Amino acid sequence: MNTPQLALLFGRYEFFIRRLHSLIGLVPLGGYLCFHLATNAAVWDGPETYQRRADQIQAVGPSTLFFLSWGLIFLPILFHGVIGSVIVTCGNRNVVQYPYLSNFRYTLQRGSGVVAFLFILWHVFQMHGWFQFPWWIEHVARPLGGAKFVPDNAPVSAAAVIQSSIVMAALYAVGVVASVYHLANGLWTMGITWGVWTSPRSQQAASRICAAFGIALTVLGLGALYGMEKVAVPNKARPDTAIHAQANLSQHQAKCPYAEEAKQ
Repeated sequence: MNTPQLALLFGRYEFFIRRLHSLIGLVPLGGYLCFHLATNAAVWDGPETYQRRADQIQAVGPSTLFFLSWGLIFLPILFHGVIGSVIVTCGNRNVVQYPYLSNFRYTLQRGSGVVAFLFILWHVFQMHGWFQFPWWIEHVARPLGGAKFVPDNAPVSAAAVIQSSIVMAALYAVGVVASVYHLANGLWTMGITWGVWTSPRSQQAASRICAAFGIALTVLGLGALYGMEKVAVPNKARPDTAIHAQANLSQHQAKCPYAEEAKQ
């Protein structure tokens, strides 16, 4: 890491910014990633179960959901992603000269962070359009292929995106793996940075625990994608038609089949 460049950029706040960047990666972002993947994995128990989870989230109300989403998810993601990108830009990439395992892990940590950040920006736009203002949704997000997730028809609208092409499914798989690796390996490096495990023995034990955690979370995330592939999507040739038709119906208080089953 080119410390003089970072010190020049961040000034006397470099230590604080680096520690805040590290902490936000665990709380709230790491916690939310686990929650998000576990919520999506509810599709294993059927579309009606996934719909019930979506209804529980929406039940907090649009205003509360807006402040929670931006205060605990989107703004921390932007901070962590932007600062992480600066760190990557100022970093010294020397894995070819020093092909050690720790150096490979360091390089993968930075690379997976960039991939995860770009994936999250794209994923949030594609599913939610970034902003929920009606004008933005209708005139910006949807014309550009975003805001495809319909809360009242959560399983079908989410599955339609995943099933739209094999490339789409592959992109989501790569995004999930990159995000999980960045969290699991970052948890291990964070423990070293914060002095939680300092001896070689404790670091080795922590490495195994973080690896097991990462594998379990990867199985959960990829399993959720597999579950989405099994959801029946009407009008599959043009999934957007079914999604937007359902969105229009929901505005007239129509209920989708999965929403009805989830509430029974």
